[in-house]
Amino acid sequence: MADEPMINKYLRQMLEMGGSDLHLSINFPAKARIHGNIQCLDDDVLDADRMEQMLREICLPAWRWTDFMKRRDLDFAHEIPGLARFRCNYMYNYHGMGAVLRQIPSKILTMEDLHLPEVLKEICAYKSGLVLVTGPTGSGKSTTLAAMIDYINDNYSKHIITIEDPIEFVHPSKNCTIVHREVGIHSHSFPDALRGAMRSDPDIVLIGEMRENETIRLGLTCATMGMLVFGTLHTNNAPKTIDRIIDAFPSDEQAQIRTMLASCLQSVVSQLLCRKKGGGRIAVHEILLWADGLPNTIREGQIANIRTIIDAGGGRGMQSMDNSIQKQLDAGLISAEEAYMKASDKSRFLKLMEEEEAAKNAAAAPAAAQK
Repeated sequence: MADEPMINKYLRQMLEMGGSDLHLSINFPAKARIHGNIQCLDDDVLDADRMEQMLREICLPAWRWTDFMKRRDLDFAHEIPGLARFRCNYMYNYHGMGAVLRQIPSKILTMEDLHLPEVLKEICAYKSGLVLVTGPTGSGKSTTLAAMIDYINDNYSKHIITIEDPIEFVHPSKNCTIVHREVGIHSHSFPDALRGAMRSDPDIVLIGEMRENETIRLGLTCATMGMLVFGTLHTNNAPKTIDRIIDAFPSDEQAQIRTMLASCLQSVVSQLLCRKKGGGRIAVHEILLWADGLPNTIREGQIANIRTIIDAGGGRGMQSMDNSIQKQLDAGLISAEEAYMKASDKSRFLKLMEEEEAAKNAAAAPAAAQK
C-alpha cells in the first residue's frame, strides 16, 4: 500500500470506521459521514497543493483532469481493488477544489442481506413497464437496485443494459447478459445511450438517474415498447414521484406524458434510511404497485388518490412510508425521535417522541441530582 494513491489512506480509514462518504475541502481536515453524521478523520488541514495532488492522482485517464479544469465539475469511479469502488464527485467551492467520494461496496449485497421487502422479488419478475426506485441522496437507491438486478441475474435469463454516470456496481454475467455503459465514456449522454439501447434488443434497461426531461421521455418510450425499465429519482414518496415526472415537462406536453406514464408505470419503491438504535442505519420503504385504478388516477391528475391505492393494497405488499417507519419503531430498531423526523405525517409520532423524551429526562434526573 506504500505506492498507492494518497487519497486511499482516507478511504481505508473511513471504511474501517463504517463510513459511507469522504468529504474533502481546502482549509479543512478530511471528514467522513459515519452512520449519518459527519466526523473529522484527523486534524491535518488540507492545503491547495495537497488537494490538487490527491485529486489528480486518481483522475485517470488524463483527459478527465482537463475536463475538470474546464467544467469545474467531474463525476467518475475510483476503485481500491479487492476492497471497494467509490463514486467520485470533484467540484470547485469557495475555498477551491473539493471532492466527495461515496463508497460502492465491491460485494453486491443480496435482497436478503439488505432485508428488503419480499414484494421486490415480484417486481423483478415483471416483463415490461417502468419501475422507479426513489429517495434522497444517500438513501441507498443504487444499492437496492443492484440487489434487484443481482436477483434477476440469478433467477432469469435476460439481456440487461445499465446506463450510469459513472458505473457503480459491476455485475458479472451469470444467467443474464449484462452490458454496462458509462455516460461520458461509452456514450455522449443519457438520451444517446437510451436511443442506442432501443436498438440493442434489451429485456431490461437500468437508467442510473432520470435527470432531464429527454431522459425521462425516452425511458417512458422504452417502457411502452415492451422493455422493463428501472430508473431513479430524488423523491421521497410515490405521489411526489409521479408529480416530479409530469412537472419536468412544459405544460403543453404534460397531458401526453400523463398518458405515457399511466400506460407503463408498474411500481414506485421509495426508500429512506433511518438511524438505528446503537448505531448503523436501516431502510424504510413506501411501495406502490400497479392497480386497476392507478392508470386513470395518473391520467386525470388525481394524485391524492395514490394514498388510497397504497392503503387498499396492503395485502399485495403495498405500504406507506409512515407504516414502514411504524414497523421499525414497534420492533425497537429506531427511536420515536427518528420516526418523527422521517415521517410524512409527523403528528402520528409526536406524542410518542414526547413520551420518549420525558422518559429520558426522568432517567437522567437522579444522575444529575447526585452531581
